[in-house]
Amino acid sequence: MQWHLRLPPGSTVGDAIRACRVLAQYPEIDINRNRVGIFGRLVQIDSPLRDGDRVEIYRPLNADPKEVRRRRAASGKKRA
Repeated sequence: MQWHLRLPPGSTVGDAIRACRVLAQYPEIDINRNRVGIFGRLVQIDSPLRDGDRVEIYRPLNADPKEVRRRRAASGKKRA
């Protein structure tokens, strides 16, 4: 999901998350446990924002990507 916000100078990542109300729509998100970032770089919830920053909330992975690739490769070898 994506929101475009206008926040006052000095706003933080946490301010942006609260302003977009994503936590009300997705109560399973816990910003005290989930990692957050700006443009793919991990930051703290109290990190200041700059104009144009993209705030991201990272959820835990359901499956290990390496293990998924291994299984896919193994199944491909069996077919040959």
